[in-house]
Amino acid sequence: MDIEDFEEARPRLLAVATRMLGSAADAEDAVQEAWLRADRSGGTVDTPAAWLTTVVSRICLDRLRARHETAPLDDVDPADPAPAPDDEVQLAESVGAAMGAVLDDLAPAERVAFVLHDVFAVPFDDVATILGKTPAATRQLASRARRRVAGAPRPDAARTDAVRAFLAASRDGDFTALVDLLDPDAVFRTHTDGAPSTVLAGAPAIAEAFLFKAKTALVAVVDGLLGYTVRLPGADDYLLIGDVTFAADGRIAALDVTLRADEVAGSEIVPL
Repeated sequence: MDIEDFEEARPRLLAVATRMLGSAADAEDAVQEAWLRADRSGGTVDTPAAWLTTVVSRICLDRLRARHETAPLDDVDPADPAPAPDDEVQLAESVGAAMGAVLDDLAPAERVAFVLHDVFAVPFDDVATILGKTPAATRQLASRARRRVAGAPRPDAARTDAVRAFLAASRDGDFTALVDLLDPDAVFRTHTDGAPSTVLAGAPAIAEAFLFKAKTALVAVVDGLLGYTVRLPGADDYLLIGDVTFAADGRIAALDVTLRADEVAGSEIVPL
């Protein structure tokens, strides 16, 4: 890995580490350790920023666990990257300084799950790999952390309306409306039992996939995040749950749909 790759990822790495460790000095130290590990590995990494994010996350988890007198995780394999968005610094700053005291009260795994998923939009499957837990367990860690963060606001009304409009356009088969509601570079990911995620990229492809679907879908807060649920009329169990992520202009940037029975059953769902 080249030093240029590291320097390009450095602002993001510092943002991640600062949120996890609560100290700029500790964050700088963790990021420097990540570079030393990368330099020692001497291997080729396809996605340097993603791999470095995983390394920094595990270093931070080690240090959080050390504070709680528990054992650290092993080093990350360069072949196992965890993707994350490009606007990480803005996302980190949006959490607010007041959250720092609350994060300090979280267990190490809760803090890592919350920061990576809720602040940096890292998918639960990738966070689970970092923590060495199942996606279902990781979702629950983030959910518990979320409930402990004081003053968590109700989902933004405009974004709630956007999800509701998206589901309505899906039911009606309105291709144009679906495309208009999606970011041009939006992604759609599905997660199923024992199978890798299926990914669609681009507003037209996602709109096509959603045509005349979502017949029984409802807007809901799923484990504290704005999303939607689907279940058959009269059924008690949900068939799937979806998380929705937005771009800066308010259009839908990502839809993550979970079909894993254990994860769906263990989720906290509040219909809107």
